[in-house]
Amino acid sequence: MTKPFRTLDDMGDITGRRVLVREDLNVPMAEGAVTDDTRLRASVPTVTELADRGAIVLVLAHFGRPKAPTPDLSLALVTKAYEQVLGRPVRYIDWEGAAEAVATLRPGDIALLENTRFFGGEEKNDPAVVDRFAALGDLYVNDAFSAAHRAHASTEGLAHRLPAFAGRAMEAELEALAKALGSPEHPVAAVVGGAKVSTKLDVLKHLVGRVDHLIIGGGMANTFLAARGVNVGKSLCEHDLASVADEILAAAERAGCTVHLPYDVVVAREFRPHPATRTVNVHEVAADEMILDVGPAAVEALGDVLKTCRTLVWNGPMGAFETPPFDTATVALAKTAAALTQDGSLVSVAGGGDTVAALNHARVADAFTFVSTAGGAFLEWMEGRELPGVAALMR
Repeated sequence: MTKPFRTLDDMGDITGRRVLVREDLNVPMAEGAVTDDTRLRASVPTVTELADRGAIVLVLAHFGRPKAPTPDLSLALVTKAYEQVLGRPVRYIDWEGAAEAVATLRPGDIALLENTRFFGGEEKNDPAVVDRFAALGDLYVNDAFSAAHRAHASTEGLAHRLPAFAGRAMEAELEALAKALGSPEHPVAAVVGGAKVSTKLDVLKHLVGRVDHLIIGGGMANTFLAARGVNVGKSLCEHDLASVADEILAAAERAGCTVHLPYDVVVAREFRPHPATRTVNVHEVAADEMILDVGPAAVEALGDVLKTCRTLVWNGPMGAFETPPFDTATVALAKTAAALTQDGSLVSVAGGGDTVAALNHARVADAFTFVSTAGGAFLEWMEGRELPGVAALMR
């Protein structure tokens, strides 16, 4: 079946061709060492395949948010860790004299070019910066979904200047997302959690027209409960968004989407690890109490909802999961979703920083169909927006 975008399979013979590969190597560091190499590892299949096929692989990536070139945001700092992850030599190339350095590379060589954001025009998609990048390569591969929501020189501009292809990580991401919301098998459930409705308004508005069940958790559930006349005590709540919550609930009703809000909750008078807690009906929250997690009865009912579904999209935790015992609902529902996925009855796609952390905490990330490490790009995709870096790859 022909894919809507070109992949490495469409490249033909690339022996000796210079391939500019946009990866996301924006890794956290402490005292000069990489503290989490997840993003480095995600790039391995694409980079090694291209090298093994005889290409000269030139890796493009950004690192931090530099306002000008600065040694502490140089990708030279990442080169050694990248060599270890790839299991082969990586040559670091500074922008000064880059063309001459690239000319000395042989088929199968891998080089890491300096931080793309050392050019002021990278984030403005400046044609002059695109030209400078394009002059170094013959072909372009975008393997960085997490940067695909930005129309930058290295994520979007290059795709119009050189023959452009999706890398293996990008390909896997786009296929998983198509299964989740593009052309999903119904019934579809979406779990949307997190602290504030205001950060996910567009997500919620888009989802009610696409999914059969919308499960709302985290602090944002309190805003919906308050809009329905529930007294949420001292809970985190955006009372000024009550009318917006009402609009979303009305839109869901028109679209035939069932919205699930918690009906029992775990409350405490103080927010800290292991305080005194009560599990109560949502109508029994005292004026000096905070809702900090979804209760066990609601979690069991939500698990039953997932058992009727074929597809699940998940973004955001059900409660204040970083602070025990308010991780209970998130862990329980994640384990149910993981078990259904392993049984083959559910396609489960999750994404966003908090979500990945929560699924890792529940030790079920590997049991989901696909877990996206992209933050902003995943959210914008859930909002139904076109991502410039993806649109530029389409046939």
